[in-house]
Amino acid sequence: MASKRGQAVLSDLRGLVADLATEVGTRLPPERTLARQFGCCRETLRGALQVLEREGEIWRHVGQGTFCGPRPLGHPIREQILVQGASPMQLMQARQTIEPSVAAEAARLATAEQAAYLADLARRGRSARTRPESEQLDAAFHRGIAEVTGNPILLGLLDYLAGVRRHAAWQREWELTYRRLGVTEFTERHSAQHEAIAAAISGRDPEHAAAAMLRHLETISDAMRGAGLPGLGQ
Repeated sequence: MASKRGQAVLSDLRGLVADLATEVGTRLPPERTLARQFGCCRETLRGALQVLEREGEIWRHVGQGTFCGPRPLGHPIREQILVQGASPMQLMQARQTIEPSVAAEAARLATAEQAAYLADLARRGRSARTRPESEQLDAAFHRGIAEVTGNPILLGLLDYLAGVRRHAAWQREWELTYRRLGVTEFTERHSAQHEAIAAAISGRDPEHAAAAMLRHLETISDAMRGAGLPGLGQ
């Protein structure tokens, strides 16, 4: 949320939440409605939503929506324990198991508009020059693929895995990898791989989409092993 536009959207969202939060649990409008209302793209909106969620101003539940106020007590404690206990290797194993299949399904279902959206995210990722910008576009790209499937369960799984990556322990370890790779190499390598995934989805080629996604995730795992992170050397 470092950009002026991001800060403006965050401010607008805070105002909306304040207006709606006369009763805890009030549901916010859907993301597409909010993005249109604030005149921003959905990835910028999601960045603002993440900030408010971390602050306890809102909470989200896949398939049900976004709600004002802190997450209700006991909801879902088990998921929080899993997030805290997951190692980087376990996260990457989960992603390598799930995301190639999601990419293949996206290749079967993507409309021309959806394929163009993914290609644009990959193109913009190549122009990113800071870590926050790279990570924001990377998250938007992977989530965008899940959105193509139209399956809330798959989307929920990808959102859950993204939540693990936001955990402090993961961020500390990923920082070592990012420094080792450098901004240019990180951006170039990821952009080329994102472009290959997007091209396979656009070409309606499930097999190549799955293979390109797996190569991409294996590259991340290899980079993390090269940084000597705990639990990644097995």
